[in-house]
Amino acid sequence: MNRIKITLPDHFHFHTDIKIRITDLNYGGHVGNDVFLALIHEARQQFLMQHGYQELSFAGVGLIMADAVLEYKKELNHGDTVRISVCAADFDKLGFDLFYKIELIQTDDLVLAGKAKTGMICYDYSAKKKTSIPEKALQKLQHL
Repeated sequence: MNRIKITLPDHFHFHTDIKIRITDLNYGGHVGNDVFLALIHEARQQFLMQHGYQELSFAGVGLIMADAVLEYKKELNHGDTVRISVCAADFDKLGFDLFYKIELIQTDDLVLAGKAKTGMICYDYSAKKKTSIPEKALQKLQHL
């Protein structure tokens, strides 16, 4: 069986730390795929906000997630704190990819717990159609 392998960029210029809550656990007693997606969603929103944007307010347009890829490396449990680093890359006319490095914060080290990538497309919600990346946002995110 082939496995997905995400190649992360070399540099991340943003990160946020998030503590795993008891309500984040699934019936297996650990963080499941739905919460993993929710964690990167929170990190994505914080990344965008740091640059003056939100998913529905991206330099005059919205963003919509076209795809998501998750690669799990380590189980996450209640009380763990993760550092999620985010960067934008692979820009084209309509969108870009966001890459996420999820690391478990331990006393003296960071341990890779997962990798993720989401394809983000610029979207005009009122016209219900894809649209080009606003030049202002492109210039800001490309030069991080």
